[in-house]
Amino acid sequence: QVQLVESGGGLVQPGGSLKLSCAASGLTPGYYNIGWFRQAPGKEREGVSCITNTDGTTLYADSVKGRFTISRSSAKNTVYLQMNNLKPEDTAMYYCNAGAEQSGGTWRASRFWGQGTQVTVSS
Repeated sequence: QVQLVESGGGLVQPGGSLKLSCAASGLTPGYYNIGWFRQAPGKEREGVSCITNTDGTTLYADSVKGRFTISRSSAKNTVYLQMNNLKPEDTAMYYCNAGAEQSGGTWRASRFWGQGTQVTVSS
């Protein structure tokens, strides 16, 4: 049974930083791409970042490039999202997804989701 558990969210002031974690179990480490998505109130869920299972290629939405960094543990069972220079528009529930893909600017998610962690950027 695939299980994804996010943590690390919280309240931070604009310009601040947070590091999210996604701990994966029930799947072969490194077998799936792992992606981060977010959903703000009243908006559709959007792709934020993804790390590929093959060679660790990292992909980012234009809105977070240069500010967010995705990485994974050496055991490949935990994926991190370092978020710097946070902005109020980054406020959302953040979810990780096992099997996420991004191609030509289009993000696709599998059915394997975590429960989410809330990020709130506010002064």
